[in-house]
Amino acid sequence: MSKPKPAPLPAGTVVGGYQIVKKLAAGGFGVVYLAEDNERHLVALKEYLPSSLAERSPGELTPRVKPEKQPLYRLGLKSFFEEGRSLAQIAHPSVVSVLNFFRENETVYMVMNYLQGDTLQDFIVTARDLKRDKVFRESTIRSLFDEILRGLRIVHQHKMLHLDIKPANIFITNDNKAVLLDFGAAREVLSKEGNFIRPMYTPGFAAPEMYRRDGTLGPWTDIYAIGACIYACMQGYPPNDAPQRIEKDRLALSLSRLRNVYSDNLIEVTEWCMSLDPLSRPQSVFALQKELARETERRYTKLSFSERLKLQLENLKTGGVKA
Repeated sequence: MSKPKPAPLPAGTVVGGYQIVKKLAAGGFGVVYLAEDNERHLVALKEYLPSSLAERSPGELTPRVKPEKQPLYRLGLKSFFEEGRSLAQIAHPSVVSVLNFFRENETVYMVMNYLQGDTLQDFIVTARDLKRDKVFRESTIRSLFDEILRGLRIVHQHKMLHLDIKPANIFITNDNKAVLLDFGAAREVLSKEGNFIRPMYTPGFAAPEMYRRDGTLGPWTDIYAIGACIYACMQGYPPNDAPQRIEKDRLALSLSRLRNVYSDNLIEVTEWCMSLDPLSRPQSVFALQKELARETERRYTKLSFSERLKLQLENLKTGGVKA
């Protein structure tokens, strides 16, 4: 029987001068609430509450942490606080705005802009269900990721990595702005417990180096995830996860299905971002921006007869399921 998750704070609770309206979301590292400040402005309030380390019964304010889990809990707490401090220094429309962060109830709270809209994941699922040739138009993909990369470049300039870029963490506001959410500083710390690294990554979007204890993480790690997001926008589905690709890489074959639907350039950029070898990827966001913005004539290569035959055989082998 799985351990119950720590209880969220009930509506009406006041922390740091913010009154909780309702719970918006909960994950492995914390809970996000809709709250009001003293002037009745709506904000998103994120509470550090790792479900693997902390317990809390309904009606309680302070999380309970077993003594043997205290060191890791405090390490994650410190990391979450530092993440708030770092994000508060970044003012960019494509990066979630941190308005305030504070300690209370033996945990940390981060106050962010409350955004209204939907995640990129929601849009992908809706578009996929319409069963069109193109999940998104190429111009939409290019302009969306141009916005996201502008924000990510600033994040990297502040010596931060995101480490969990995926369609569920890209928010499209009601006024059509793309915003990066849910940075992973606390997650990175909590993934290293004892002598092993627990799976705190999102399959399909996590770069191969995130699965290795000795993997060196850098801008190229986030760039892999950007490539995987572009892939999901074209295919409607996430790519195979890195361990599957290392065993048998079908990425080029999957992308070849999209020839003549998307330009050769966009397909090549996606493959470049998703190279299994970190050194073979763009090493900076700037390098990727430059390539995505290239005003070259968009070539669309049709599949040859032998390539179409190969794809048909592959589809038969995999039961006709898209990769």
